[in-house]
Amino acid sequence: MVRWVGVGARLVVGGVWVYAGMLKLPHPDTSVSAVRAYQLLPTGMAETVGHVLPMLEIVVGGCLLIGLLTRFTGTVSALLQLAFIVGIVSVWARGIEINCGCFGNGGADPNAVSKYPWEIARDTGLLALSLLLVWRPRTPVAVDNLLFAPIGAAHDDELEETRGMDDVEAKS
Repeated sequence: MVRWVGVGARLVVGGVWVYAGMLKLPHPDTSVSAVRAYQLLPTGMAETVGHVLPMLEIVVGGCLLIGLLTRFTGTVSALLQLAFIVGIVSVWARGIEINCGCFGNGGADPNAVSKYPWEIARDTGLLALSLLLVWRPRTPVAVDNLLFAPIGAAHDDELEETRGMDDVEAKS
């Protein structure tokens, strides 16, 4: 059952990442402005993060959707979610009212304070799903299953062959 919950987690988190990245990708200046609005990074670094983040979101989301390098991309996803939670808590604590910029828009928002709890809750849920994928990366319907044999799979095959030989020897 947990394996199928993992598929759901992959699809939800991966879908959110791809959606968020696709909304930001055509508008790099808006993405850079959203990162700058947090007032956490030096200008040059904020610009780099604003340009790279949409592409990273799409790659992480795509990998999660198809189940490729699930533990690694789940870890990257969890770290990104943690950074976003810290960013939102930071602006809330400093009294800065901005749109989180999560889905393409950013900048000043006079009603942002009322949205911060929801944004933190959403990101905490996505963080929990990402951590589930780090803890249990093996899920059905994943490219990882084609590329990487489960640990001990070769040993299990050998045991199966040995069991068959024991049955033959016992009958003779």
